[in-house]
Amino acid sequence: MESRVQLFEDIRRDARCEGLSIRALADRHGVHRRTVRAALESPIPPPRKRPVRIAVKLERFKTLIDDMLVTDLTAPRKQKHTTKRIWTRLIDEHGCEASYSSVRDYVARRRPEIVAESGRGTEAAFVLQDHLPGAEVEVDFGDVWIDLAGVRTKCFLFTLRLSHSGKAVHRVFASQGQEAFIEGHVIAFATIGGVPTGQIRYDNLRSAVRRVLFGRNRSESDRWILFRSHYGFDSFYCLTGLEGAHEKGGVEGEVGRFRRNHLVPVPKVDILDELNARLAAADRADDGRRIETRIRTVGEDFATELPLLRPLPAEEFDPGLWLTPRVDRYSRVTVRQCHYSVPIYLIGRQVRVSLRASEVVIFDGRREVARHHRLARKGAQALVLDHYLEVLARKPGALPGSTALSQARAAGTFTADHEAFWALARSVHGDADGTRALVEVLLHRNMAHADVTAGLRSAVAVGATCADVVAVEARKAAADRPDDAVTPVAAAPSKVVSMTARRLADPEAVIAGLPPDSRPLPTVAPYDELLRRRPPPSSDAVSAREGASS
Repeated sequence: MESRVQLFEDIRRDARCEGLSIRALADRHGVHRRTVRAALESPIPPPRKRPVRIAVKLERFKTLIDDMLVTDLTAPRKQKHTTKRIWTRLIDEHGCEASYSSVRDYVARRRPEIVAESGRGTEAAFVLQDHLPGAEVEVDFGDVWIDLAGVRTKCFLFTLRLSHSGKAVHRVFASQGQEAFIEGHVIAFATIGGVPTGQIRYDNLRSAVRRVLFGRNRSESDRWILFRSHYGFDSFYCLTGLEGAHEKGGVEGEVGRFRRNHLVPVPKVDILDELNARLAAADRADDGRRIETRIRTVGEDFATELPLLRPLPAEEFDPGLWLTPRVDRYSRVTVRQCHYSVPIYLIGRQVRVSLRASEVVIFDGRREVARHHRLARKGAQALVLDHYLEVLARKPGALPGSTALSQARAAGTFTADHEAFWALARSVHGDADGTRALVEVLLHRNMAHADVTAGLRSAVAVGATCADVVAVEARKAAADRPDDAVTPVAAAPSKVVSMTARRLADPEAVIAGLPPDSRPLPTVAPYDELLRRRPPPSSDAVSAREGASS
């Protein structure tokens, strides 16, 4: 079937080329003369007129339908009128004879009009916003699962996003408590190099909000107020529930985007610091991406935003939460249902603990006595073998099956060199004394771990099981290492002199790496020469001695 546009073009061409009259054009193309006149006036066909059909049987019931739709504005979501229910009520209550299709067409047209007239339909509409550079930031937590030390663990992704450039900082924490919330801000501010001059948008996180009041009013915790005052920014709290979900849509979308792109598949790490190092690299890589149709990248927009941020305060803020647990008989403190070891002399005493998002720092007064990575699994424990050495020196039988030893082996601090020295010492001195010899070596806490390992390797090479030999060789390894070396230089085992072998072996042989002894044998000839050179006594002296003796 020929389209109307093509028909108009044919009519205009015949009139232009052949000069046919309106009647002739109408006869040739089989249309009315009005259509020919319309084609000659404009090449665009006029829109077809749709007939206005009036549902006569429905006309007097339209007011009743409008009333039902108005009552639906305040009715529960699952108890509003459907079109079929409206049609049924009109028939049963008012004797309406209108068809279902008439009611359906009217309800479909009037329902959105009534919602818009009441002002309730504006929730689905969005208004584009311009964010001033360096002024606004959005913050949120998102759930994330990771395989932490072989165990599937639920953690929390902290995200801080600059609203203007889209620059974001992400960190994973074991909890979303206040210590993680504050530490996330500290890391993020240090990463971006400043503090926003305006406000930071939040939902109602319990890390900051102690109580939700009417509207946007919130009762904040004292520590959170202190942190805001230290860095000098204002907080803006979104409305609760679905009403405020759109008020920080930038960070909501950023959490999902980052999780899909950088945390899929599920990461496998031993500690959270390893994962956070990956996330920091991912943040730097994301500076090269473009958001939707922006011309500049995130990093380019952030470069213009950075000079407008407020500088960081001169003093650092300690994000830790201070606790005062008591040390149990296993030389542990319990923090958030996890156990951490301390030196045994603190058993029974109360200590101060700074609980941070990624680590636990333990103090005896003002002196730091232990520092552990924070554990994420309830009931887990972090035990350091060094904390139990004094008791192991008195109870050597407790070392082989101790949890601290198994964790030291898993962490790599108890190396194969330690195992070889321990086995040699037990074979020479027996289990108890051999274990004490190993503990005595481990008590050299003032030496670097690499130096002690080198000393153990040298001692085992010559069959020495004395802790003093290990100490001497460890000091030699420390002296041989360059002062500016970041890691110990791998070297051949030191040459330890065995004095027994030195006494028994052939003096001409090379023993224990020593050069041949070319010195002459000892002699008393010089003393004999002195006696020969002594002058003889005089006759007076001899007679005097004889008289004295008589």
